[in-house]
Amino acid sequence: MLYPHPPDSVGLAGGYFERDMPEEHQPTSPERQYFLDWLRVLGTIAVLVFHVSKYFDSGGWIVKNQLRSPATDIVIFTMVLWIMPLFFILSAMSSVIMLRQRTGARYLRDRSLRLLVPLVFAIFVVICPIQSWVWNAYHAGFPGGFWSFYPHYFDGWVHFGGSFAWMGHHLWYLEELFLLSLLTLPLIQGLLRAPAALSKLAAITARPGAILLLALPVFGVEMVANQYDWFGSGPNNGGWSLFSYPVFFLIGVLLATDPRYIAACERHRFFALSLLVAVGVALGLRPNLLETYTVALLLKAISSWAFLIVILGFARRYLNRPAGFLSYGNRAVLPFYVLHQTVIVLIGYLILDWNPSLGVKFLALLLSSFATIMVIYHIGIRPFRTTQFLFGMKPAQRIRILPFPL
Repeated sequence: MLYPHPPDSVGLAGGYFERDMPEEHQPTSPERQYFLDWLRVLGTIAVLVFHVSKYFDSGGWIVKNQLRSPATDIVIFTMVLWIMPLFFILSAMSSVIMLRQRTGARYLRDRSLRLLVPLVFAIFVVICPIQSWVWNAYHAGFPGGFWSFYPHYFDGWVHFGGSFAWMGHHLWYLEELFLLSLLTLPLIQGLLRAPAALSKLAAITARPGAILLLALPVFGVEMVANQYDWFGSGPNNGGWSLFSYPVFFLIGVLLATDPRYIAACERHRFFALSLLVAVGVALGLRPNLLETYTVALLLKAISSWAFLIVILGFARRYLNRPAGFLSYGNRAVLPFYVLHQTVIVLIGYLILDWNPSLGVKFLALLLSSFATIMVIYHIGIRPFRTTQFLFGMKPAQRIRILPFPL
């Protein structure tokens, strides 16, 4: 069974599994699974790389560099397959962990504090309005500065001809995650009351190759959801439809109910990696495969789940160890996520006319964005209970001057 461990914020701060071994040899005490902590921290950094790449790729975005790079198109194409699905899976696993140790009412209270508070704060204060200002200045030629734009921020809603970021721009993730947490609460509670059925299902999925079948529900929902774009719900939210993320969330719920699922990911990691190579070779030889709607979505679903198996499997194998800065990084994850796109967009807008080589500008934007976010977090958010609350952090009892022991 999965042992509970309280998550620090949104997503999964950590968890305990019994090792994948016969029941008679299982330890009597739970073991911390540090690889889940690592995935949250490294995944958040990957989101930063993803959105810095959006500044240079050939697609549309809030603000774009004058010169574009085909290399960033490849980065975006690849990361779309796994980056946001991974976050929904980790967040779902966090939900299961929380509900093993607290009531449904306390779970919803915790989710409200961790998700709705930073979402509402970001939408109404400077985080989302800055992005809307940059969009209007870059795309519509708004002549004034941010404060002259701010009253116009409320003139109509995004997707309805206005600028008000009712979905929070990049923070649509927090909005959808809260709704999923609310809607799936009875389901998760019901599953946790049926351990025998869960154990039988895990035994089936633990058979060779069975874990790969979880790509099928992803494909099914994508087939339907990509035909519609209700209120911006199409495949523009991290490359997937908003209706596809509940599938990944439910997969994450399933993975958290029994350690055999993650063990299966570890066993199949090399096969999944080989599958990704095969898909890449096939697309290299026959790129017109993506022109067929059904084939393109099938390859997308297979590749996405294969990436997730590779990530979960290799992380469990090689990253299941502690590190001094891991606790610091886990607490920084949600504030970092809330801040990152606004910082990238603002710095990108300020350096529009700077034209070094694309590689130099990419690194400059990446490193300056990372440094700015970390300075804001470490000096302006982390030490104060008010800002901890506004950014969805649990209040710390004591703040260290250094982020981790030397």
